[in-house]
Amino acid sequence: METVLVEDVLHRFVLERAGVRGVLVRLGAAWREVAARADYPAPLRDLLGQSLAASALLTGNIKLEGALSIELKSSGALRLLFTECSDQGRLRGLARWSDPLPEPLDLSALPGAVMAITIGHAERGQRYQGLVELSQPDLAGALENYFRLSEQLPARLLLATDGEHAVGLMLQKLPGEGGHGVVEDEDAWSRVLHLTGTLGREEMLGSTPEQLLYRLYHEETVRLFEPRPLAFGCSCSRERVESMLRSIGREEVEAALAARDGEIEVICEFCAQRYTFDRIDAEHLLSGGVSADTSTTAQ
Repeated sequence: METVLVEDVLHRFVLERAGVRGVLVRLGAAWREVAARADYPAPLRDLLGQSLAASALLTGNIKLEGALSIELKSSGALRLLFTECSDQGRLRGLARWSDPLPEPLDLSALPGAVMAITIGHAERGQRYQGLVELSQPDLAGALENYFRLSEQLPARLLLATDGEHAVGLMLQKLPGEGGHGVVEDEDAWSRVLHLTGTLGREEMLGSTPEQLLYRLYHEETVRLFEPRPLAFGCSCSRERVESMLRSIGREEVEAALAARDGEIEVICEFCAQRYTFDRIDAEHLLSGGVSADTSTTAQ
């Protein structure tokens, strides 16, 4: 296998002998961009990196139009964690919490904890959302449980992160496949799980995708597909902010203008892009017009 992209990349592959498909995601700069947005406690930073890798992983074997997001909520210290991967391979994420944050961060111990996976195009109204209670202590286990409940297909996920990289590996048994070129290979899935179980965190974070897949599965005939590049990116826009302001109504908009001496400022929590509106802009958008774009600046 030729070495190509080694980070910010998604690799799809098939273990032909075993009848297993997989996705491997390795994030570098995209993960560091997200992690740098706030001073996250170490357990939450790790969870955010794992979720960012997982949101890309889950796009690997589906036909995606729009975006796929993973959202964790609870009534405890972890109030919100959100990560998203678009059909263009653009990643973003954030988390909100209150101190003290439990360490270790056991998801199943958080009160009222729930995970939502949303797929589709929100602006076109084409969305599918699956909800699952967080009965597993870690995100990989929660996602495996999601696959058991929603797709009724066995899946194995490994997620790891540090200050430089976030890596995810997902394996799924192909439906109706007992193995390629064999009448039935009842041991194939168990064999692949055993091989995967030999992978440690340090090796997972320190290996290129090609090195990792070859070391684990070279006897299973790995077929690697064209890599898909990933990058940090945000879907915010002035038009979306205008739509939000219209939705809250004239009274709220005018109150916001009065509170800030005739100006509204909205800053995107994902990318820090700043959108400003004066009274003329506000009147235009509330009356159905489009405000001028000259008041948009980047922070």
